[in-house]
Amino acid sequence: MQLAELLKEWPCTVKGGSIRVEVSGIEDYAQGVKEGDLFIVRKGRKSDGLKYVDMAIKNGAVGIVIEDEKQLDSLTLTVPVIWVPNVLKFMSYGAAKLNQFPADAMQVIAITGTNGKTTVSHFIGQLLHALHKNVIVIGTNGIYINGVEVNLDYEHLTTLQPKHLHKILKIAVSRGVEYVVLEASSMGLAKHRLDDCSIDIGVFLNLAEDHIEDHGSYDKYKAAKQLLATLSEQLVLNGDDSFCRTVGLQAKKKKAYFGLGNRVDYQLQLLAEGGTLSTCCLQSNKGQKVFSIPFVGEHHLQNAIAAITTVSELGFPIEDICDAVNRLTLPDGRLESIDNTLGIDIYIDYAHTEAALRAVLQTLNKTVKRNLIVVFSCGGDRDKHKRIKMGAVASKYADMIYLTTDNPRSEDPELINAQIAAGFSPKQQYEMILDRGEAIETAIRLAAKGDTILIAGKGHETTQTIGSVEINFSDFESVKLALKKVLKDHVE
Repeated sequence: MQLAELLKEWPCTVKGGSIRVEVSGIEDYAQGVKEGDLFIVRKGRKSDGLKYVDMAIKNGAVGIVIEDEKQLDSLTLTVPVIWVPNVLKFMSYGAAKLNQFPADAMQVIAITGTNGKTTVSHFIGQLLHALHKNVIVIGTNGIYINGVEVNLDYEHLTTLQPKHLHKILKIAVSRGVEYVVLEASSMGLAKHRLDDCSIDIGVFLNLAEDHIEDHGSYDKYKAAKQLLATLSEQLVLNGDDSFCRTVGLQAKKKKAYFGLGNRVDYQLQLLAEGGTLSTCCLQSNKGQKVFSIPFVGEHHLQNAIAAITTVSELGFPIEDICDAVNRLTLPDGRLESIDNTLGIDIYIDYAHTEAALRAVLQTLNKTVKRNLIVVFSCGGDRDKHKRIKMGAVASKYADMIYLTTDNPRSEDPELINAQIAAGFSPKQQYEMILDRGEAIETAIRLAAKGDTILIAGKGHETTQTIGSVEINFSDFESVKLALKKVLKDHVE
């Protein structure tokens, strides 16, 4: 596509070069620029893209996009310099246009919330696939088409950058995909990554304090989440959550409320609970149905009713949706059980917020036979205010806690753990073991038959960031290694 065609509907000023040059891509990372790309100059947390303009041109950039008008006069380059009011908005638009606006060819569901985005997105994907529809799910755990992970080259973010997202959506269209299910993170929304995705349904799950330092304040975090309402044609909202209710009251759009309480369009009532099964009754203006959900715990019921409501609002019969619910499975790293021969219940979960940790511990507390043991920490350079709260939640349920590391980044992990421990009850038993693998092994080695171990915070993740170094690390692999060692010692 010629630069002139790309820019003709976008407010801009062009200096130098030719607007007839062919543009093939959008890139904001100079090292990743390929021949034919436009290079987007933006300021990151640690660096300014302006420093890398020469590298981008050397790598084949055919134009430089800026949002500081002063740079129009200061930059003298061999390629066009394009000023736009907002480079992030242009990056979204440009990537979508270069890929022929692929989202327009599918129905798009975007999900936001502090907790539950990944689980709900996978539940919706599974239900749609069970109803014989082709669906792509894009989010924290990766990219899945009809439940099968697709290995593509992209930066792993909860909400993908437009330069990757629209290429992937174009691939999805070519493979006959009819529905797109996306996780809409607060940062993704604030950075305009979904501005050109033609979102049919925006799903609001909940809001709790998280990412406050990223956004600057809790109000800015809320405002970022609310952007999804302006981008969506229709809303599905958690009627049990005050923030979601407020979003619904402010939005003059078609909307449907779900929840476990009253004053909702889709109400899920728990009739019986046992083992790993919940028997529920769905009440809605589209029908009533008694069915089973293959999980226990209030947060799983909330996630299930969110998915059911969304698929119903897409036009599928309640009867057919509920018949498929008993085949739902949790995504990787979400209360995932690890089989072993020690008689210990071992679970790995991604819970890294106060609300998520509470929900998981409440669920495990219903089935724990003996002691409940928790291995966790909090991330460095992130949301320090939540550490004492997570400590208080863990201490309420845990008999023993092992404080360890969870991406401490530039912070001292001992100080992070001290802030967590400040929330413990005076009688709480705990130990600090900074090597996460060693902490997991110690928890397993010292656990007795009938104990339950929760390893929280990282879930599906396969790396750990310590200082400025990212190392390979998996809770799953650590558990397998620890079990192997402990079983070997038992034999000897």
